[in-house]
Amino acid sequence: MIKHFLTLAFLSVALGALASGYIRVNQIGYLSNDVKVPVYLGDRSINDYDIVVTGPGGVSVKVDSIVEKGAWEPFSHTGRLYLTSLTNRGTYTIEMTVKEERDTIRQSFYVGNDAYSRFSINELPLNYMRQQRCGFNPIHGDSCHTGDGFRVLSGAMDGEIVDVSGGWHDASDYLQYLTTSANAVYQMLFAYINTPAAIWADDYDAAGLRGSNGVADILDEARWGLEWMLKMNPSDGVYFNQIADDRDHRYAGLPAGDNVDYGMGEGGRRPVYPCAGEPYGLKENRNRSTGEASSVGKFSSAFGLGAVVFASVDPEFAERLERRSDAAYRYAAAHPGACQTAPCVSPYFYEEDNWADDMELAAMSRYRITGEKKYIDEAVSYGRLEPVTPWMGADSARHYQWYPFLNLGHVELAKVAEPKVSREFIRNMRAGVARVAERGADNVFLNGIPFIWCSNNLATAFITQAMVYRELTGDASYMEAETAVRDWLFGVNPWGQTMVVLPSGMVESSPVDCHSAMSNCDVNGRPGREYLAGGLVDGPVYATIFNSLRGVHLRHADRFAPFQGNMVVYHDDYSDYSTNEPTMDGTASMSYFLGKLVAAGMDGEQ
Repeated sequence: MIKHFLTLAFLSVALGALASGYIRVNQIGYLSNDVKVPVYLGDRSINDYDIVVTGPGGVSVKVDSIVEKGAWEPFSHTGRLYLTSLTNRGTYTIEMTVKEERDTIRQSFYVGNDAYSRFSINELPLNYMRQQRCGFNPIHGDSCHTGDGFRVLSGAMDGEIVDVSGGWHDASDYLQYLTTSANAVYQMLFAYINTPAAIWADDYDAAGLRGSNGVADILDEARWGLEWMLKMNPSDGVYFNQIADDRDHRYAGLPAGDNVDYGMGEGGRRPVYPCAGEPYGLKENRNRSTGEASSVGKFSSAFGLGAVVFASVDPEFAERLERRSDAAYRYAAAHPGACQTAPCVSPYFYEEDNWADDMELAAMSRYRITGEKKYIDEAVSYGRLEPVTPWMGADSARHYQWYPFLNLGHVELAKVAEPKVSREFIRNMRAGVARVAERGADNVFLNGIPFIWCSNNLATAFITQAMVYRELTGDASYMEAETAVRDWLFGVNPWGQTMVVLPSGMVESSPVDCHSAMSNCDVNGRPGREYLAGGLVDGPVYATIFNSLRGVHLRHADRFAPFQGNMVVYHDDYSDYSTNEPTMDGTASMSYFLGKLVAAGMDGEQ
C-alpha cells in the first residue's frame, strides 16, 4: 500500500541557498548496513569546517573519515563524509560550521532497515505504471486509443485493422513500443520471483481499481503488459513492434482526448508497425534495423517467465504464454539482428544495436520451462557474443543503443550453468560493474554513469547488476559504488533532488514539474502530478545533448541554476523532455532493487 506522509520531522529544513555549502544525503534514508556517505559541495575546503554529528537523543557520534574529492562543477570543493559505523535506528543530523565563524550548514538523515519499507516504496512504481495504462485507464476513469490500430509497412496487408489496444504508454507521449514494454514486464516478474512475496501488496484489482483480487498488484501489472503483448503477436510469425509514431507529439493533453490524425481522421486509429529486419520508416527518416531477434527475443523471454510465474495463478493463461514463448524463440533464432523502433517526421528513435543479449535471456527462459540443456548451451553461445553490455564504462552512447541496459541472461546463466560456465558469466557481470565503478571513482558522487539521454535508466541497471553480483558471490568490493548510485537517485546529486517522483511531504525535494500532461491538470479533484508518484525521470544529460535536441527549453526560471555546470544539467521543468520526463521502462526496472531494499525491513533492526 502506498503511504502518504504530509510531514516528516527528521527531514532537513533548508532547500534554499545556504551560506557556504550544501550537504547532500539520501532523502529516503540508509539501511543499517549501508555504506553511508553524505556529500559536501561548496566553495571552501571541507577541512575549513568543524563537523558535529548527533544521533537520536542528541548524542554526539563520530565521523568515520572524511575524503576530499576535488571540484565538481560549479563547486570548487567537495568531500565525502563516511558515517558507515552508524547502525542504530533513528535520525541523525550533520552540522558543519566554518571555523572561527558562525556560518553553519546542517542536514538530517534517517538510518534503519525500515528506511524503505516504512514507505512501501516498492509499490510506488506500480502507481506510475497504472497511470501509464492505455485502453482503460483506472486513474482517469476513462479509455483511450481503443480503436488501435491499422497495419503499415506490411505490404499487401497495409491498412488491415488489428486489435492491439491495451498496454502502456511509453513515457509522457502516447507511443507504445514492444521493446520497452517487454522489458518492463520481465523486470516486474523478475522482481516478484526474486524477492519475498510478502512484501508485495494486493490493494488493486486486475483493472487497476482499488480492491483486492487475490493476486499481487505487481503481477496484475505484469499481466496487463502480457495481455497486450499477446495482441502484438496475434499468430505465429506475426510480430508487431510499435503503435503510433512521432506525429503523436502534436498533441499534449490527456490521452482520452488524443486528436492526432494518422490518416484516419482526428483521434482515429493509429498505425501499427511490424518487427522488420531492414531499415524502414513511413517518411524521410529511417532506422537502421538489421534483423528481428532483439524484439522477438523479448517476446519469448517475457512470455517464458510469465508462463512460469502464472502457472500457479492461471494455468490456462500460462499455457498460452508458453506456446507463444516457444514459437517466438524459434522465429527469433531464424532472424538474427537488431529491430529498431520507427522514426517518422523527426530523426529520433530507439537505436538498439544489440540482440544477442535478448536471445541469451530468451534461451534461459526456455530452459526454465523445459529443463533442456540445449537451451543453456545456446544461451552461452549468445552470451559470449556480448560478455559486457557495451554502455558500461563508456563515456557516451546513442539513444537506447545498448538495450536492455541490464543483461539478466548473465544472471540466469550464473545461477544454473555448470560451475566453470557460471564463473565465466559472473566474471562478465563483475567486469561491467567494475567498469562503471572505475569510471566514477574520481568524482565525489562515485557515479560512473554516462550522462546520456535516460541516464537514470542506466543507473537502475547498474544498481541491479551490482546488487545481484554481490548477492551471488558475497563480494562486497563494489558495494560503495552500488550504494552511491542508489543515493544519487534519492538526492545525493548536485541538485539535491530525488530522481523518482515521490508523494508530497515524503522527502525534501522531488520532481514537481515533470514533462507530462498530468503536470498541467487536475484529475479526480487532485493535482495530476500526484499520480506521477513512483515515476523515474530521465535524469541529467550532458549539456551538449540538452543544447542539441529539438524543442527542448525551459518554461520558467531554473531553480537549480546555481548547481548547473558546463558538462551536466538537470531541470525540474515541464519543457525539458530530455531530463524531466518519467519513463515507463525505467520505472519498472526499479522493481527488483526497491523490492530488495524493502525486504531488508523484514529482517529487524539493530
